Amino acid sequence: MARQMGDSHRRFLQTMMINGITDEHAVKTLHQHCCEVSKTPHTPDKLDEFIDTINSKLQPLFMQIRKGMSEVNGHQYYVLVNMAETDVTRMSSDYADNELELFRRTVDLIVCSENGKASSTDILNSTDTMTTKKLKKSETEHLLSRLVHDKWLCEKRGEYTLSTRCIIEMEPYIRSMYQEHLKVCHICHSVAFQK
Repeated sequence: MARQMGDSHRRFLQTMMINGITDEHAVKTLHQHCCEVSKTPHTPDKLDEFIDTINSKLQPLFMQIRKGMSEVNGHQYYVLVNMAETDVTRMSSDYADNELELFRRTVDLIVCSENGKASSTDILNSTDTMTTKKLKKSETEHLLSRLVHDKWLCEKRGEYTLSTRCIIEMEPYIRSMYQEHLKVCHICHSVAFQK
């Protein structure tokens, strides 16, 4: 049975809602800070139970705080995820239909590639066959910058990859849509794009 949520849990959840994704060290520091400010006992080895209490209250809202590992640096991260069963509804309030279509096409390019990356040129070229309102080159570049800023994509030297947040939050969607292209780590069984 889950414990009642207190002020420390609410403060922790509010910070997760603002950040979206937080590394393990910062989450442990946040846990300690929330307990100290709320004058509740801080037990570092009970972080999972603390988060389980929050998750029990988030479940009816189809949300959850999940833990996952970054492919890039191997660090653990915590992500507040929307668990609604539609492909990109979690993003639909922030992005227009044509922007969501370009994001789906970008995910296609990344997941179906050999190295888990898509070049900016390939992404720009994919706008030529969009079924929704086509995006201009400048609009596409602005959208890609926004997707990086919102932590859905990562960019390095003109190549885009899925961010840790994106992989953790969209893993069920990725597993269902890209079964034939999916690579899975034999150790942790997480989806792997850059191996």
